[in-house]
Amino acid sequence: MSTLAFLGPEGTFAHAALLGLDAAAGATLQPMATVTSAIDAVRSGAADGALVPLENSVEGAVPATLDELAGGEPLVIAAEAYLPVSFDLLARDGTALADVRTVATHPHAEAQVRRWLQANLPGAQVAMVGSTAGGAQATAAGEFDAAISAPVAAGLFGLTALARDIADNPGAVTRFVLLTRPAAPPARTGNDRTTLVAYLRADHSGALLEILTEFASRAVNLTRIESRPTKGRIGQYCFSIDCEGHICDERVGDAIAALRRVCADVRYLGSYPRRDGVQGPVPGGRTDGDFTDSRAWLDRVRGTGAS
Repeated sequence: MSTLAFLGPEGTFAHAALLGLDAAAGATLQPMATVTSAIDAVRSGAADGALVPLENSVEGAVPATLDELAGGEPLVIAAEAYLPVSFDLLARDGTALADVRTVATHPHAEAQVRRWLQANLPGAQVAMVGSTAGGAQATAAGEFDAAISAPVAAGLFGLTALARDIADNPGAVTRFVLLTRPAAPPARTGNDRTTLVAYLRADHSGALLEILTEFASRAVNLTRIESRPTKGRIGQYCFSIDCEGHICDERVGDAIAALRRVCADVRYLGSYPRRDGVQGPVPGGRTDGDFTDSRAWLDRVRGTGAS
């Protein structure tokens, strides 16, 4: 039986997303207080995997996850999950909206309800905690007047919803990733995603263009690219990248190998089935057969001089 860590406690969006993965069936689910502690559990061997948020359709990337993947002992993404998110304002029984002076929530949740808070609780002090469910749990314990959390947290912690579906942008979705220690990637499905981090050799004109060109020239579509500081001096950045395709696809593998030549380092973070959208067709000249044929042609020329 495997052990899977997640950003806890029970009732977080990460918990709900994990329950939707096949890997969770029969596994021991271990809630952790922060993204970092969930990831550390995998690195230490205390857990076989960890489900953590990577990005949100409203707030963007989760810096803690990106930075942990860019540094430290290498991990890979084994699977991804998408979860629609909605938020309720939860409080103990007997609390009225006018009584709320302190509100607990996670920073990403606060960013998605900021205008609602300004309009309805302009004087409330908002405390940032490790997870939305953690804020609900602390509210149930009397540490805060209310919490902004997933609706399911009300039943888990005995709270009442003072307001429902308070997000400023309805329809938000969070993408979660299941992290494991490095292992051979799963077989190609034809609709896959590959994630990596590219570290610039040196800051120079056209450095980002060099990276983009290696993908574009092989018709590899990027679905996400973000810069992150390398934690060294100001101006040093790496790039966190998602692209369509699998490391075993000739064009994807060739692009990543080319990056390895022009970058200081490339950290491969996994190839796994894509859960959103459909991979576009591979244009002529970039199929696996085209790569095989061109290599055979080059070998023949090198060996015999005949083309």
